[in-house]
Amino acid sequence: MLSDRPDWETDGRDWPNRAQSRFVDVGRVRFHVQVMGQGPVLLLIHGTGAATHSWREVAPMLAEHFTVIAPDLPGHGFTTGRPAGGMSMQGMACAMGDLLRALAVEPAYIVGHSAGAAIAARMVLDGIAAPQMVIGLNPALMPFPGIAAKIFPTLAKLLFVNPFAPHIFARIAAGEGEVGRFLTRSTGSHIDAAGAAFYGRLFRRAGHCAGAITMMAEWNLDALYQDLPRLALPVVLIHGAADAAVPLSGVEQVASCIPGATVEVLAGLGHLAHEENAALVVRSIIEAISVRGLADAVA
Repeated sequence: MLSDRPDWETDGRDWPNRAQSRFVDVGRVRFHVQVMGQGPVLLLIHGTGAATHSWREVAPMLAEHFTVIAPDLPGHGFTTGRPAGGMSMQGMACAMGDLLRALAVEPAYIVGHSAGAAIAARMVLDGIAAPQMVIGLNPALMPFPGIAAKIFPTLAKLLFVNPFAPHIFARIAAGEGEVGRFLTRSTGSHIDAAGAAFYGRLFRRAGHCAGAITMMAEWNLDALYQDLPRLALPVVLIHGAADAAVPLSGVEQVASCIPGATVEVLAGLGHLAHEENAALVVRSIIEAISVRGLADAVA
């Protein structure tokens, strides 16, 4: 029978960029984090339900210019334990700050995918980090519209209090090809079989599913959205035009709330744009930093 959490020796036996992995104990949490490259520190924060594998091609490319720090969020992947502040947006932001202090680094740039962009914004707003720039990839920063604003958070909370829910999701994920089909339907992205297989390893572990559900149950995008106008640093939002999870209109609305924020649209790519075309996304990240007068970092 599979254990509750992803296992490093089995599930992680050929994990992408495994040689750059380390485990760091911070309070109640044992972080799995990958560190590579040299130069200004660039923190990568993945989205809900993902882990460091989602940066498998992006991180080594960025490591040619930066010191890349890529952790698994609490409750996700190979990171274990629950932060003292819980798995709310503020709790996750504080946990990232604790990890950075343990590593004795300060990020010059933060790149967050989906919910990871919300954590990045919260880190800046709460004074946990002071980067020169935040870049959101297919950023999930906008509250659900209309009745969905009530339904989705409530559903997540119901799943959270149901102890069988993570096991049900793990059983579904065990079906042949189910993970790949789910990813395509829910994200609009077409990632390769190897990428889908890494997601499959995680989704088949009930503990990973529970981590994602718990995070969703404690999320509060309404409060973040109210605070976005206070972001006083360059913000660039890079969005896949075929994203089935986060509509472009929502990203544009968010950008209009953040002073000086810009939006770049990538044609033909979905919510996992950085896994579909890593080279294009990395180029966009580096160009965004260079255009803002920070070219020394990517020279």
